[in-house]
Amino acid sequence: MISVEYANAYSEVLGILKFISKEDYEKIPNSKIELFETNQNKEYIFEYDPNKTLEEQNVSKIAKAIIGLLFRDYWGTDEQKDKIIKKQNYDRQILKEQKESLYNVEDIFKKKSCVNETEIKEMVVYKENIFKKFFNKIISFIRRK
Repeated sequence: MISVEYANAYSEVLGILKFISKEDYEKIPNSKIELFETNQNKEYIFEYDPNKTLEEQNVSKIAKAIIGLLFRDYWGTDEQKDKIIKKQNYDRQILKEQKESLYNVEDIFKKKSCVNETEIKEMVVYKENIFKKFFNKIISFIRRK
């Protein structure tokens, strides 16, 4: 079962696809169209106005992303596809660098290794069990004779 956000986004995408040219619509594989139709929220009503931009019509981010992927994969020229892919790779690299700076693994391990070995030795106190002491005394007494 898909989430409500995706079901609504599929409804929005289908509403937008009604206004594109027949040539562009036929470039989309039938499996994708069937996926959208099967998983759409039939109770969600989305009215698309081709005279307004997507921003003006309050289209969800998921629907915008799906339309962007459809453009990249089926409608865009090779030059446009290359630009989009380069931009996506650049954005992923920036995001990766931001995550690495926030969660720097090396710094985490350096902070943990600040404890001195003497502090560790002082923390561990080994006490011998009374039965073990008694047993060791008997063994040492037997070895002497």
